[in-house]
Amino acid sequence: MFITGYSVAAGATARLLFGYDSFGNVCGKKNSPVEGAPLSGQDMTLKKHVFFMNACNLEVKDVRLSSTILCVSSCPEEQLDTLEEVQLFADNNGSFLCVYSLDSINYTQNPNADSLCPSLPVPPSKSFPLFNRCVPRTPECYSSFASVLINDVDILHRILSGIMSGRDTILGLCILALALSLGMMFTFRFITTLLVQIFIALIISGLLLVCGVLWWLYYDYTHDLSIELDTERENMKCLLGFAIVSTVITAVVLSLIFVFRKRIKLTTELFQVINKAISSSPFLLFQPLWTFAILIFFWVLWVAVLLSLGTAGAAQVIEGGQVEYQPLVGIRYMWWYHLIGLIWTSEFILTCQQMTIAGALVTCYFNRNKNDPPDRPILWSLSILFCYHQGTAIKGSFLMTVTRIPRTILMYLHNTLKDKQHGAWSRCMFRCCFCCFWCLDKCLRQLTQNAYTATAINGTDFCTSAQDVLKLSSKNSNHFTSVNCFGDFIIFLGKVLVVCFTVFGGLMAFNYNRALQVWAIPLLLVAFFAYLVAHCFLSVFETVLDALLLCFAVDMETNDGSSEKPYFMDQEFLSFVKRIDKLNAARAQGEESSLRNEEGTELQAVV
Repeated sequence: MFITGYSVAAGATARLLFGYDSFGNVCGKKNSPVEGAPLSGQDMTLKKHVFFMNACNLEVKDVRLSSTILCVSSCPEEQLDTLEEVQLFADNNGSFLCVYSLDSINYTQNPNADSLCPSLPVPPSKSFPLFNRCVPRTPECYSSFASVLINDVDILHRILSGIMSGRDTILGLCILALALSLGMMFTFRFITTLLVQIFIALIISGLLLVCGVLWWLYYDYTHDLSIELDTERENMKCLLGFAIVSTVITAVVLSLIFVFRKRIKLTTELFQVINKAISSSPFLLFQPLWTFAILIFFWVLWVAVLLSLGTAGAAQVIEGGQVEYQPLVGIRYMWWYHLIGLIWTSEFILTCQQMTIAGALVTCYFNRNKNDPPDRPILWSLSILFCYHQGTAIKGSFLMTVTRIPRTILMYLHNTLKDKQHGAWSRCMFRCCFCCFWCLDKCLRQLTQNAYTATAINGTDFCTSAQDVLKLSSKNSNHFTSVNCFGDFIIFLGKVLVVCFTVFGGLMAFNYNRALQVWAIPLLLVAFFAYLVAHCFLSVFETVLDALLLCFAVDMETNDGSSEKPYFMDQEFLSFVKRIDKLNAARAQGEESSLRNEEGTELQAVV
C-alpha cells in the first residue's frame, strides 16, 4: 500500500509511455511548468512524437544525451537538406523541428539557427512504438542512433520499453494461455483413455517443438552478421539459456512419461474418481474464473506501480533551461520489495482458492447422506475462510515466498560471478544449492496444501494442521505416495502443455522485432503468466485429489468400516485405492524375487 501510494505521488508513467522533451514536457499531454525552465509547461496534446535534433551523432555525456529533444506533431519522412526545407516542412505539416522559442519564419534569418535547429541534413525517420521516438530510416544513421540510444538506456527502462512495445503481443499470448487452460480443464473433466493418449502425444510434440525452435533461433542469431546492439546480444544470450533449460526439461519430462507409460488406464480411473467428487459441487470448476479475475486485477495494478516506480524522479533544471529527472534515493530497493510483494500476494490469492475448494470438498465428503448433498458448500467454505482462516492463508503463502528468496539470491550471485573465473567445485556447490532449495520448495508446497485441507477438516491453525498432516502421511505413506505423485504428475503435464504452446507462440511473435526491444524478459513474463493461469485452473483437480486422499486418511484413522463406525467414502474410491495398493504390493514382490534370483541359489548334492 505504501509503495503504491508513493509511486502514484512520485512517479510519472506518462514520461515512459509517451516520451518527453529536453524541457520536461511530456509529448501528447498538457504539462505543468517547472520552475526555472521557461520552455516547460506547454500544451503538447497535438505533438505526440519525440524528435532528436542530432539523431545521427548522438553522444552520452554525464549519463544524459547531448542532443536536444523536442516534441513534434509528425516525423519527417523525407530527408531535409537545408533550413529552407525545414521551414517548408513546418509550414506544410505544422511540425516544428527547431527549439520552441524560435518561430518558423525565423528559421532562415536567425544567426543562431544552427544551434537552435536540427543538424543538417535531417534524415528521414519513422515513428516507432519505443517511447514514440522518431527513428532514422537511413542505415548508417539508424546504426549510430540505435547503438547509442538503446544501449545506453537503463536496463529497467529497456525491459519496460520491451514490455510496452510488445503489449499487444503479450495480451494476445495471455488470452491464448487462458484458452488453452480452459481446454485442459474440460479435457480432464471428461477424460477417456483415447484423450490421455492424445494428450501425451501433444505434450511430447510441444516439448520437442519448443526445444527445436529455441535452438534454431539461437543458431540464426549466431550467424546473423548484422547484430550490433546490446539488445540483440542479450536476446541471443537469453535464447541460449532458454534452449539449455528447455532441453533439460524435455529430457526429464520424456523420461518420466516413459516410466509411467503403463499407467494410462489408471489415469482414466483416477480422474473419474476426482470428477465424481467434483460432481457433488460442480461450481468448483468455475472457482478459477474468480481467482483469474482477481489475479488479473492485481497484476495490472502491480505493473502500473512498477511503471510508476521506474519513472519516479525529481525534476532538476540544468544549463540552457533544460530539465532532467534524477532517480530518487532508495528507489531500486523498492523494486525488490515490490517483486516480493508480487510473489507473496499471488501465492495468497491462489491459497484462498485452494482453501475454498478444500473446504467445499470436506463438507461434501463428511456427509453421511450422499443422496442429499449440503447446500451451497462453496459459499460456506468462503465464509469460514474469511471469518476464521485468513491467518492460515497468510502464513502458508508467506512460507512459500520465503523459500523462493534464497533461490533468487543464489541466482543473482551466479549471474554476478559467472564472468569471473571460478572452479568446478564452486559451480557444483551452486547447482547443489539450487537443487536443494527446489526440493524444499516442492516439499513445503505439498505440506502447505495438505495443511489447508487439515484446517478445513479440524478448524485448527496452520502449524497444528501441518503437524497433523505429517503424522497422517507417515501412517498412510503407501496411499499418499503412489496415488498422489502419479495424479500430480498428470496434472503437471497439463500445465507443461499450456506453457509450451504459449511460449512457442511468443517465440514466433517476438522474433519479428529483434532490434528495438529486449523480448527475453517479456517472454519470461508470458511463460510465468501462462504457468500461473494453467496452475490456477488445473489446481482444482490437484486440490481435489490432495483433499480426497487426506480425507481418506482421516476416515481410515477414525473409522473401521463396521456398522458402528462406517466409512464416509464411497465404494468406488475405496476399491480404486485398494487396486493401487495391490499393484504396489505386486511390484514390490517382483522386485524382491528378482533380487533373490540375482543372489543365486545354493547348489544341492546329486543323489
